[in-house]
Amino acid sequence: MLYPLLFEANLFPIIWGGNRLIALKGMPPIDVPIGESWEISAVKGKESIVANGPLKGKNLRDLSWEYGSELLGRTIDERYGSEFPILVKFIDTSNDLSIQVHPDDSMAMRRHGCMGKTEMWYVVDALPDAYLYAGFSRDITREEYRRMVEDDSICDVLAKHNISKGDAFYVPAGIVHALCRGTFVVEIQQSSDITYRIYDYKRIGMDGKPRELHTSLAEDVLDFSCHKEYSLDYTATENTSNVICNNRFFRIGLLPLTMPMRRDLRHYDSFIVYVCIQGECIIGESTYLQQGFSCLVPAVCADIFISPAQEGAKVELLEIYLDNEDFNE
Repeated sequence: MLYPLLFEANLFPIIWGGNRLIALKGMPPIDVPIGESWEISAVKGKESIVANGPLKGKNLRDLSWEYGSELLGRTIDERYGSEFPILVKFIDTSNDLSIQVHPDDSMAMRRHGCMGKTEMWYVVDALPDAYLYAGFSRDITREEYRRMVEDDSICDVLAKHNISKGDAFYVPAGIVHALCRGTFVVEIQQSSDITYRIYDYKRIGMDGKPRELHTSLAEDVLDFSCHKEYSLDYTATENTSNVICNNRFFRIGLLPLTMPMRRDLRHYDSFIVYVCIQGECIIGESTYLQQGFSCLVPAVCADIFISPAQEGAKVELLEIYLDNEDFNE
């Protein structure tokens, strides 16, 4: 029988990483910069490993195939062929990430045999001067793009967004973007590890070599137009689900809880992911979820109670699932 699943820490040292991930998770300090924690992943070779209950030691990719609609939901199982459709990460930056773009489903399937990568960021924390790039600040041409990558001026035409805790951004496939120094986010995206690096400040990687660029590949998928809206407006009312973002790839809500709450999402026919940003809670009868970790609730368990572990204490969760009512393809 399926039940709410917790997962082992799945940390990735990266040259631009920081130290806030370790602190958030309450883990002992380490000497290497941790850039990412893959919280919920079925990407081959980087799968999440179950840490609790009878399925302990199993990976999410295998479970998705083994349990199909019981884990995913019938609609999702049929649409994605038992492939788990999203990837959830924490990302912590002590330096700027590369300027990059991701292909859409059509191009990714044609080139790489996998789904594309539309994503969304929720800002967990940010330094006072932190910002990110999303989109171009004006329309540019392909010729300008090539020249500005070559002469190191591509950042001059990127749209810069100052950020603070609680901000959220939606970044569709094809949109140029980068997280910059001092940002700490939850990233929710399609289950894809395809990134085209456009520009990387001539940086040397952790292996001592220049990091690979994909300037030409990126040119074929980039939207060179200027679009104004990437930040997302939402409310943050306590003890309710506040919708931040909803599209055919994922629905994301913020749950600031100070009291027990029932979440009956069975009508969405989807699994649910809870990412604990602050505090600690009990999911279902006894699954303890602490700050900095995530829980996957299978579709067959999607009528569930969530309670702060301590009465009256503040808990902040992101709630992630697929909206198969409004976006049933």
